[in-house]
Amino acid sequence: MIFIENEHHTDPRLNLALEEYALRNFSAAHDYLLFYINEPSIIIGRNQNTLEEINQNYIEDNNIHVVRRISGGGAVYHDFGNLNFSFITNHDVKSLSNFKKFTAPVIKVLNQLGLDAELKGRNDIEVSDKKISGTAQFSTGKRMVSHGTLLYDTNLGEVANALNVKMSKIQSKGHKSVRSRVANISEFLKAPLSIAEFRKLLLEGLYEESEPFENYRLTSEEWKAVHQLKEEKYDTWDWNYGRSPKFNIQRNKRFAIGEIDLRIFVEKGHIVDFKIYGDFFGKEPIEQLENLLIGARYELEDISVLLEDIEVKDYFGDLPKADFMELIYGEDE
Repeated sequence: MIFIENEHHTDPRLNLALEEYALRNFSAAHDYLLFYINEPSIIIGRNQNTLEEINQNYIEDNNIHVVRRISGGGAVYHDFGNLNFSFITNHDVKSLSNFKKFTAPVIKVLNQLGLDAELKGRNDIEVSDKKISGTAQFSTGKRMVSHGTLLYDTNLGEVANALNVKMSKIQSKGHKSVRSRVANISEFLKAPLSIAEFRKLLLEGLYEESEPFENYRLTSEEWKAVHQLKEEKYDTWDWNYGRSPKFNIQRNKRFAIGEIDLRIFVEKGHIVDFKIYGDFFGKEPIEQLENLLIGARYELEDISVLLEDIEVKDYFGDLPKADFMELIYGEDE
């Protein structure tokens, strides 16, 4: 395992560019670990509709960054009290969507610090039924990143202020509010620690889990490439916000794998535009599925033929094709 030094950068656009650069360019002969802390920001899941996830006026008034990440899942709030970790490894079908494998060493260190931490739900680490961490994954087919956020001493009040939390998510968690089910790790520690001290203890614990361990500092040329990726992708409106399509049909449902929100524009009986949003995790780019249906008649028979050889689980995780078909064209509930 090689630990990548991020040189204490706190710009979320730069840190996400660093993460993607390492994923796509660093040697496949090694596994890598990256830590970073971001300035106040909302990190949007790859397949989400940004404008519907954020409180736009609030984030503008408070200079909060909005940045899209390459992995699926939901929007999360970051600030200086939030420690983020990334494991970069070779792609493994058994490891994809296996959050237990990548959270296990983190949970072990938290247990050593006296926290009764455990993985619950799809991808959350909880202590006493309070969420302290959310995780996500992305695969290139050859390499994969498994990353997560650790709420150490974050301003939890900002979570509700900066995000538009949907009622479907609140109801699925069985709680009145998202704020009621999240907590900071610092609340459970017997002795106070700064986030720098916590970071050091976590890193030392992970060192023990994976010997040998070495540190790596990027060369000036590598940093130049990271900054170029930041400018060309993570600094752009197109990546962070993206197109909000014209639509005349909206179909939305929360499944065990997450929420799927379809925006379909049908004109003269044909699908002119098709956009899929949500906080699901999938292996293949969702754009492939969207483009497949454009031009088809908005008829169940035609859509069934187009999807006949498509493995829906590649795009959404463990979702039966019949459920996806029902969402596209079934009877409204």
